[in-house]
Amino acid sequence: MTWLITKYAITAALVVLISEVAKRSDKLGALIAALPMVTVLAMIWLYVEQQPAEKISNHAWYTFWYVLPTLPMFLMFPFLMARFGFWLSLAIGAMVTVTSFASLAAVTKRFGIFLL
Repeated sequence: MTWLITKYAITAALVVLISEVAKRSDKLGALIAALPMVTVLAMIWLYVEQQPAEKISNHAWYTFWYVLPTLPMFLMFPFLMARFGFWLSLAIGAMVTVTSFASLAAVTKRFGIFLL
Protein backbone atom coordinates (compact mmCIF):
# COMPACT_ATOMS: atom_id res chain seq x y z
CA MET A 1 0.00 0.00 0.00
CA THR A 2 2.87 2.38 0.76
CA TRP A 3 4.29 1.79 -2.71
CA LEU A 4 0.95 2.64 -4.34
CA ILE A 5 0.67 5.87 -2.32
CA THR A 6 4.26 6.75 -3.27
CA LYS A 7 3.45 6.27 -6.95
CA TYR A 8 0.36 8.46 -6.64
CA ALA A 9 2.29 11.17 -4.80
CA ILE A 10 5.15 11.33 -7.29
CA THR A 11 2.85 11.28 -10.31
CA ALA A 12 0.54 13.91 -8.82
CA ALA A 13 3.50 16.09 -7.89
CA LEU A 14 4.58 16.03 -11.51
CA VAL A 15 1.19 17.30 -12.70
CA VAL A 16 1.16 20.03 -10.03
CA LEU A 17 4.71 21.03 -10.97
CA ILE A 18 3.76 21.40 -14.63
CA SER A 19 0.68 23.51 -13.84
CA GLU A 20 2.63 25.75 -11.46
CA VAL A 21 5.46 26.29 -13.95
CA ALA A 22 2.90 26.98 -16.72
CA LYS A 23 1.40 29.79 -14.59
CA ARG A 24 4.75 31.55 -14.69
CA SER A 25 5.96 30.64 -18.18
CA ASP A 26 3.79 29.37 -21.02
CA LYS A 27 6.76 28.07 -22.97
CA LEU A 28 8.53 26.34 -20.09
CA GLY A 29 5.29 24.81 -18.81
CA ALA A 30 4.50 23.48 -22.30
CA LEU A 31 8.04 22.14 -22.70
CA ILE A 32 7.87 20.25 -19.42
CA ALA A 33 4.38 18.96 -20.24
CA ALA A 34 5.56 17.81 -23.68
CA LEU A 35 8.32 15.72 -22.18
CA PRO A 36 7.23 12.12 -21.83
CA MET A 37 7.68 12.19 -18.05
CA VAL A 38 4.45 10.39 -17.22
CA THR A 39 5.31 7.65 -19.70
CA VAL A 40 8.83 7.41 -18.35
CA LEU A 41 7.46 7.19 -14.82
CA ALA A 42 5.03 4.47 -15.89
CA MET A 43 7.90 2.51 -17.44
CA ILE A 44 9.94 2.97 -14.26
CA TRP A 45 7.01 1.73 -12.16
CA LEU A 46 6.64 -1.30 -14.46
CA TYR A 47 10.36 -2.05 -14.23
CA VAL A 48 10.54 -1.65 -10.45
CA GLU A 49 7.50 -3.91 -10.15
CA GLN A 50 9.45 -6.51 -12.19
CA GLN A 51 7.13 -6.59 -15.17
CA PRO A 52 8.48 -8.44 -18.22
CA ALA A 53 10.68 -6.47 -20.61
CA GLU A 54 8.19 -7.19 -23.39
CA LYS A 55 5.42 -5.42 -21.44
CA ILE A 56 7.60 -2.35 -20.88
CA SER A 57 8.66 -2.30 -24.54
CA ASN A 58 5.04 -2.63 -25.66
CA HIS A 59 4.11 0.28 -23.42
CA ALA A 60 6.68 2.51 -25.17
CA TRP A 61 5.64 1.23 -28.62
CA TYR A 62 1.93 1.88 -28.15
CA THR A 63 2.54 5.23 -26.45
CA PHE A 64 4.26 6.40 -29.63
CA TRP A 65 1.24 5.49 -31.73
CA TYR A 66 -1.27 6.92 -29.23
CA VAL A 67 0.49 10.30 -29.08
CA LEU A 68 0.11 10.92 -32.81
CA PRO A 69 -3.69 11.39 -32.83
CA THR A 70 -3.48 13.92 -29.98
CA LEU A 71 -1.32 16.33 -31.96
CA PRO A 72 -4.13 17.88 -34.06
CA MET A 73 -6.00 18.78 -30.86
CA PHE A 74 -3.04 20.74 -29.52
CA LEU A 75 -2.61 22.50 -32.85
CA MET A 76 -6.30 23.44 -33.14
CA PHE A 77 -7.00 24.31 -29.50
CA PRO A 78 -5.65 27.90 -29.46
CA PHE A 79 -7.73 28.82 -32.50
CA LEU A 80 -10.84 27.08 -31.18
CA MET A 81 -10.52 28.67 -27.73
CA ALA A 82 -10.44 32.17 -29.19
CA ARG A 83 -13.69 31.40 -30.98
CA PHE A 84 -15.62 28.99 -28.73
CA GLY A 85 -14.18 29.32 -25.23
CA PHE A 86 -12.39 26.74 -23.12
CA TRP A 87 -14.93 23.95 -22.53
CA LEU A 88 -16.34 23.73 -26.03
CA SER A 89 -12.84 23.87 -27.49
CA LEU A 90 -11.77 21.06 -25.18
CA ALA A 91 -14.79 18.99 -26.26
CA ILE A 92 -14.13 19.63 -29.95
CA GLY A 93 -10.47 18.77 -29.42
CA ALA A 94 -11.44 15.51 -27.72
CA MET A 95 -13.73 14.61 -30.64
CA VAL A 96 -10.95 15.41 -33.11
CA THR A 97 -8.60 13.20 -31.10
CA VAL A 98 -11.05 10.28 -31.08
CA THR A 99 -11.63 10.68 -34.83
CA SER A 100 -7.89 10.94 -35.46
CA PHE A 101 -7.29 7.84 -33.37
CA ALA A 102 -9.92 5.84 -35.24
CA SER A 103 -8.40 6.93 -38.55
CA LEU A 104 -4.88 6.08 -37.42
CA ALA A 105 -6.02 2.68 -36.13
CA ALA A 106 -7.62 1.91 -39.50
CA VAL A 107 -4.47 2.93 -41.41
CA THR A 108 -2.00 1.13 -39.14
CA LYS A 109 -4.12 -2.03 -39.21
CA ARG A 110 -3.33 -2.31 -42.92
CA PHE A 111 0.36 -2.46 -41.97
CA GLY A 112 -0.10 -5.08 -39.26
CA ILE A 113 -0.10 -2.64 -36.33
CA PHE A 114 -3.23 -3.22 -34.25
CA LEU A 115 -3.94 -0.33 -31.88
CA LEU A 116 -7.29 -1.58 -30.62
